[in-house]
Amino acid sequence: MTRKIILKVKRFVDGDGLIAEDYYSKREFEIRLYGIDAPEMSYCAKIKKDEKELHLPAALLIKLGYMSFEFLKSNLIIGESCTLIQEENSLSDKYGRLLGYIVLNDGRVLNEIMIKEGFAKPYNDVFCEMLPMYQEWNLQAKIDLKGLYSIVNKF
Repeated sequence: MTRKIILKVKRFVDGDGLIAEDYYSKREFEIRLYGIDAPEMSYCAKIKKDEKELHLPAALLIKLGYMSFEFLKSNLIIGESCTLIQEENSLSDKYGRLLGYIVLNDGRVLNEIMIKEGFAKPYNDVFCEMLPMYQEWNLQAKIDLKGLYSIVNKF
């Protein structure tokens, strides 16, 4: 079972999140792109953890985070409408952000674009029906040295 919400893009948060407004109710909320993870854009606890696990310097990870952010922004325009599709089992994360797939006006799914083009990796801390496909597409992006994989072999 899925749930759909028509949105208007208000602003971008990072490489896997944005602020949008419900097209009808005008309620504003933060959306976390479901099933994907992009590098952080600031020095924080997660960057410290990633730095240790990946053996990559925080400055490089932050640079990658900004590259992911710019790629996300190149696929959506502030004020543009899009559709949020949610899986009923996981509507929001522990921070209260709505989880979902962003469907662009041309029918493409932003989450998939981010993975296929190498600007995000699969995120498996929350159940996601698309995770097996995301893992497959991520491996192909890595093999093809797409996006962030043109700089590093893990992030």
